[in-house]
Amino acid sequence: MTEAFDPRALAARLYSLRRAGRQEATSAFLSPANLHQATEAQHFLAAADGISSNAWKVTVSPQGHAVSAPLHPYAEAVSGAEISWYPGLKFETEIAVRLGKDLPIRAGKPYSRADVVEAISTVHLGAELLISAVRESGSVSFLLFAADRLGNSGYVLGPKLDNSVVDTAGGTPLKVTHAGRTIYDGPAQHPKGDVLTWLVDYANDGWRPQTSLKAGALITTGTLSGAIELAEPGEIDILFGDARLSFSVSKT
Repeated sequence: MTEAFDPRALAARLYSLRRAGRQEATSAFLSPANLHQATEAQHFLAAADGISSNAWKVTVSPQGHAVSAPLHPYAEAVSGAEISWYPGLKFETEIAVRLGKDLPIRAGKPYSRADVVEAISTVHLGAELLISAVRESGSVSFLLFAADRLGNSGYVLGPKLDNSVVDTAGGTPLKVTHAGRTIYDGPAQHPKGDVLTWLVDYANDGWRPQTSLKAGALITTGTLSGAIELAEPGEIDILFGDARLSFSVSKT
């Protein structure tokens, strides 16, 4: 008899592993069978974490379905942000956008990129921290990774940028130092070329929650620096064009 998938049990296990700073192999879990089950488990995990911030990451599954997860812990750099460091923690420089109006699910004509741009009120420099309770992250089971909040382990919101950055981010000079060492120095590069690709995909996904993409929501748009492992705690300093974001990752 096949063991029934229990989203609460998966969420509880992911939560305890995250709290302990531990990882287990994909094979050690009973993975969700579909995106609905993965999302259910993710919701229970978010509840266990007490997540209340309206900040999200979006991406697309290997099958082309848009997926989101809450960003937690969420901090704003102006308040002296500090994020917990664990062995294996990775860092990404990102652009975040805040919506100034709702993007409700559409039954007819899909949202164009211009429609999404029009809904954006502000654009920010940001930094995402990543570590999954699943040792292989999403390389073996994307559904398990989606349940584990897409590996998010923190987000720091930096200064406002000109809204035109959503069109010009690619190629902007980007330098990142960590604990006094340069870990990235080159042009900003998004995996899809356009920082809004995944957000436009998510806006046009009919399966997303009715409550998603409301005015006020903050959405991060994907890495500009690749995912860089942070071998130790320390200060991070990001220089993106003329904009700067600094914060620290520290042992708990």
